[in-house]
Amino acid sequence: MYLPPHDPHVDDPMRFKPLFRIHLMERKCATVECMYGHKGPHNGHIQIVKKDEFSTKCNQTDHHRMSGGRQEEFRTWLREEWGRTLEDIFHEHMQELILMKFIYTSQYDNCLTYRRIYLPPSSPDDLIKPGLFKGTYGSHGLEIVMLSFHGKKAKGTKITGDPNIPAGQQTVEIDLAHPLQLPDIENLRDFSELSRIVLEVQEQVRREEQEEEHKQKEENCSQQAASQPAAKPLGGESAEGEETADGAEGTTQNKAPASQPFVLPMGVISRNEDYPRTCRICFYGTGLIAGHGFTSPERTPGVFVLFDDDRFGFIWLELKSFSLYSRIKVSFQNAEAPSREAFDEMLKNIQSLAT
Repeated sequence: MYLPPHDPHVDDPMRFKPLFRIHLMERKCATVECMYGHKGPHNGHIQIVKKDEFSTKCNQTDHHRMSGGRQEEFRTWLREEWGRTLEDIFHEHMQELILMKFIYTSQYDNCLTYRRIYLPPSSPDDLIKPGLFKGTYGSHGLEIVMLSFHGKKAKGTKITGDPNIPAGQQTVEIDLAHPLQLPDIENLRDFSELSRIVLEVQEQVRREEQEEEHKQKEENCSQQAASQPAAKPLGGESAEGEETADGAEGTTQNKAPASQPFVLPMGVISRNEDYPRTCRICFYGTGLIAGHGFTSPERTPGVFVLFDDDRFGFIWLELKSFSLYSRIKVSFQNAEAPSREAFDEMLKNIQSLAT
């Protein structure tokens, strides 16, 4: 198991924890050992379910128990997973979230189902190289997000989740067609000024979506009324091509702009104060928030901040919170990128990871 570094150190390397091992024997036999717990290897079982999927089961879960009971198990888990003790955590809400995560993860006793994750395809036109990133999520700690590009959109999909937003959900969406011009460094400290800029772009996006829906309805009505498929208006295809070209040109120009000073507005909370003080470019985006158990989910406006090839951030406007993301640089074998079409189809089904 690859675990993120201790919160909030997103630039630290991933941590490694063995979960099971297989001994290959003579006559094509094998034995499986569960590595979970603190009493050494013990008997386990592996079953191949289907392509890119297998399950593990521990046959001696008593090896996972500690003499001090669940309290000792929780304190040990807290030190290993969070790098701190319960006494270090003063915030009551954070204590509640951590306890929920412990109860949720420990109930499986290493009886788990694994599915292969294919890394997103890469294109020379992408803003940065897509891939896996470690990100700060407030009291939830560090989580793993997969960044992928889809034309004029970029998506951050959760690989690991929390009690509010489970794995498989699209945590952030970046609108690459709507870059944001940040105010100067002094005005940027004013949260109300940044909020005004973002909400103006949000309204612009809403109007454009309504116009596009209206245009689509008119085209559908025209096609239904015509006995034969209507020919495209002269220049229509060219105009569409120009729009695509403009979008591509804008994306290309945005790939290597001059850096600009950056600072978080007053009142915006960040788990990691060691964020970069310069950025390349910012875009309008939306972030997914929800109550415990993924109740009442909604997309809220925010700011995507590109710092460099390996780091980006997201300002959650409604939460007045900032997430910092850093690229995972571990080389994962057998995770070759599929085609764009196949990857888009996989993204539609990735919510199954949450189960």
